[in-house]
Amino acid sequence: MPVLIAIPKETAPGERRVAIHPEVAKKLAKLGATVAVESGAGASAGVADKDLVDATLESSASVLLGKADVVFKVQAPTDAEIDAMKPGSVLVAFMQPGKNPDLVKKLLAKNITSLAVELVPRITRAQSMDALSSQAAVAGYQVALMAAQLCPKFFPMLTYAAGTIRPSKVLVIGAGVAGLQAIATAKRLGGMVSAYDVRSAVKEQIESLGAKFVMAVQGAEGSGGYARELNEEEKKLQAEALAKVVADSDAVISTAAIPGRPAPRIITAAMVEKMRAGSVIVDLAAESGGNCELTEPGKTVVKHGVTIHGPLNIASGMPFHASEMYAKNLFNLVSPFIKDGVLALDFEDDVLKGCVYTKDGQVMHEPSKKALGI
Repeated sequence: MPVLIAIPKETAPGERRVAIHPEVAKKLAKLGATVAVESGAGASAGVADKDLVDATLESSASVLLGKADVVFKVQAPTDAEIDAMKPGSVLVAFMQPGKNPDLVKKLLAKNITSLAVELVPRITRAQSMDALSSQAAVAGYQVALMAAQLCPKFFPMLTYAAGTIRPSKVLVIGAGVAGLQAIATAKRLGGMVSAYDVRSAVKEQIESLGAKFVMAVQGAEGSGGYARELNEEEKKLQAEALAKVVADSDAVISTAAIPGRPAPRIITAAMVEKMRAGSVIVDLAAESGGNCELTEPGKTVVKHGVTIHGPLNIASGMPFHASEMYAKNLFNLVSPFIKDGVLALDFEDDVLKGCVYTKDGQVMHEPSKKALGI
């Protein structure tokens, strides 16, 4: 029997993405898999039922999940979705590993093999499967647009009949995938862009995008392309160097993150107080607590005359391309293990070994075991 891959409609509040795209459905069908999609699942992402010509449509999510061998999702499943899933089936989604013990218990009870896309190892072979990076690129683009919209100044230089308007000064904190995309987008919008990162390795990338590199701490590279956590002396150096640049910026975009940890607090209340009235901070790290001390996740607030925006689930704000990129990530992750329509996952494979979350009634991810007390 061909493997049945099911894509239900996302039910998390505000989630507009979907884990399928017409091109991906076509590729899966060519491999011999059967693709079934809940009717209307892609409506909010601009993917109409009529576009999914290589998939069958199912009106009932519970019926769809009950017969699926593999389930593709964006967000982690709800209790009701797990209850509807077939025992022994495979789930591929953002699982938020280590954060939801009740979810894990239900997965283990139904012997569901789950692949957490955020655990896909950052190795060369897995680049096309890296959903964290693809969605970060979407988020980086979006936060630059948010900063330009919230800023009371033009980003580009503007010459008009009565004179010239100087371009806005934009500071991007963190030069990972999201940060680099924010730099590129802010530069295309005409801003004078500077970028701060504690990793000296990103200097060339930042400057190749036309931005000025700002650095106070050296040798802070961590694993997986992320920065490590700074010690107290390094944090002091960072604060001193950043305070001047932040105070001189019209818009600050912060993107710094440490996997599995709260976002580092980089922008202090004292720094915000020294910024010009009307300046803007867009804190992409709001989801994990925020890089700014004054960020309120999910809200836009004004402190000391500075607008601080803490958006959540940013990639969902551009659902068409975010869904396309994500669906291709999932295809590249699973397709090597489908032959003549039959799925045979090889857990000795480096990529699967890295991202398998639950399997055979056990939690396979050691850090999550500790976090969940298992």
